[in-house]
Amino acid sequence: MFRIEHEGEIARLVLDRPEARNAIPLRGWASLADAIDEIGRSAARLMLLSGAGGAFCAGADLGELAKLREDDVARVSFRKDMRRALNAIRALEIPAIAWIDGPCYGAGVALAMACDLRIAAPSSNFAITPAKIGISYPQEDVHRLIELVGSGQASRLLFTALSIDAAEAHRIGLVELLAEEVVSVADAVLANAGESLQALKQSIRLAQEGCRQDDRIDRRFDELMAGETLTGRLEALRRK
Repeated sequence: MFRIEHEGEIARLVLDRPEARNAIPLRGWASLADAIDEIGRSAARLMLLSGAGGAFCAGADLGELAKLREDDVARVSFRKDMRRALNAIRALEIPAIAWIDGPCYGAGVALAMACDLRIAAPSSNFAITPAKIGISYPQEDVHRLIELVGSGQASRLLFTALSIDAAEAHRIGLVELLAEEVVSVADAVLANAGESLQALKQSIRLAQEGCRQDDRIDRRFDELMAGETLTGRLEALRRK
């Protein structure tokens, strides 16, 4: 259900199971991780994650969750496969943007939160519903949710399991941008130097982990200051 389309320097990863609102089946999480790894090995400088058929992702396939009740091994495998897929997005060296259109529920919200930036169409709606079906939410996903919206709004979303629209998701910080089109943002990202984007993404990741200073980041800063890209881009700015 994961379709990769390359458009120049953009890798589009499309969740393509519209008959199930792009809900991800149990075995799909391992396939998602593999798709992310494939993009990481490509020449793409930006990943756009979206869903087909007017939905982003309805989360994990609820029809399959009953299979896990009496299978300890499958339960652990499901949790680890889901974590591996989301961590693969976080570990991408290139920026990852979630383009959210339509329903974004449960594990679909976790999928969007694993990206660096979230852009929502006006038709989007969001709900985090584990409490509604009697389960919990992975700790790393709760942590990401609190990073984005704070503990109070996270409690509201998790405890009530109620849906919010795109405007409310934007107001509380679950998404960064409301837009009809993602193209202008992608173009703005790609106009910048790839090595700078990689260094900045690594710095953001370390800052999220509480790191205030890092020797590797210092060395990379010095290397970029001495690089040919800086010289070329400064010259281009002077010619404008």
